[in-house]
Amino acid sequence: MDKIKTSDYRVEQQVKLNEMPTYTMLSSTEEKLKERLRDTRKKLSKLQDVFYAHSKYSVLICLQGMDTAGKDSLIREVFQDFNSRGVVVHSFKTPTLKEKQHDYLWRHYIALPDRGKFGVFNRTHYENVLVTRVHPEYILGENIPGINDVEDIDEKFWESRFEQINNFEKHLVTNGTIIFKFFLHLSKEEQKNRLVRRLTFEDKHWKFSPGDLEERKLWDTYQSCYQQAINKTSTPEAPWYIIPSDNKKAARAIVADILYDELKTKEEVQYPTLDPSIVSQLEHYKKLLEDE
Repeated sequence: MDKIKTSDYRVEQQVKLNEMPTYTMLSSTEEKLKERLRDTRKKLSKLQDVFYAHSKYSVLICLQGMDTAGKDSLIREVFQDFNSRGVVVHSFKTPTLKEKQHDYLWRHYIALPDRGKFGVFNRTHYENVLVTRVHPEYILGENIPGINDVEDIDEKFWESRFEQINNFEKHLVTNGTIIFKFFLHLSKEEQKNRLVRRLTFEDKHWKFSPGDLEERKLWDTYQSCYQQAINKTSTPEAPWYIIPSDNKKAARAIVADILYDELKTKEEVQYPTLDPSIVSQLEHYKKLLEDE
C-alpha cells in the first residue's frame, strides 16, 4: 500500500483544479483502505487524549467541497474513535438573523475549539468567498456599509475578504490553533452518480433537494471560485490540502494520515507531569485509598 506523503496533497504553489486528480486507490483494495483507516484513527484518538491533557493547542479541521463530496461520512469515519469530550463538529448552514447582525467571521470565531480540543467545521468561513461569490446577491443581506447593490461587489471586495481570512487564520495560529483545510476534490461525473443514488435509495431521499440540481448547473463557476480561494489563502500557517474524493475510502484514509503525520510532529505536546512533591507521595496516597 502506498505511503501517504503529506506534501503530495498540500498546496504550496498555484494550482489548477482541472489538472488535479479526483480519484485514487492508493494502490490498495477497499478492505485494505478500511483497515488502514482503522489503524490510523486509533493512533489519532490516543494523540487526541494527549492534546486534551496538554491543553495548550487547539486543532481546527476545515472541510470544503461540492455537494456530495463526502464531508459528513468522512467526519463520521475519521473521528469515531475520538473521546466525545475532546471534539466538536459544527455544520454551518445559511446564516441566521442573529448571525447577520455581526460580521461574517463572527459565527465561526465563537465556534472555535477550546485549547486541548479538536473542532471540525463542516463547511466553513470559506462559504463567504464561495457561495456568496457565485450568488453575490447574498452579500446584500450582510448590511455592509457601502454595499447597496450587487454592482458594488467588485474584485477589490473579494481581494479584501481573502486578506481578512488570511489575517483571521494567522491570528488563530499565532495563538495556538493548528489549522487543517481540506478540499474534497470531486469530479462532476461522480457527483452525478451520487445524486442519482440519493434519488434511487429511499434511505437517502432525505439528503436530496431540487436546489442541488440548480447548483450543479453552476459547476464551472464553483470550480473557478474554489480555485481562486485556494490559491489566495493557502499559506505556510494554514495550508490547503486537495484530497481526491471520488473514492470515499481513499479520501478518508488520506485525511486521517495527514492529520496524524502532522500532529505527531508537535513533540512538545506531552502529558503534564505531576509536581515532584506529589510524585514522592503516590504510594502513600494509594495506601490511604486501599486502607479505607
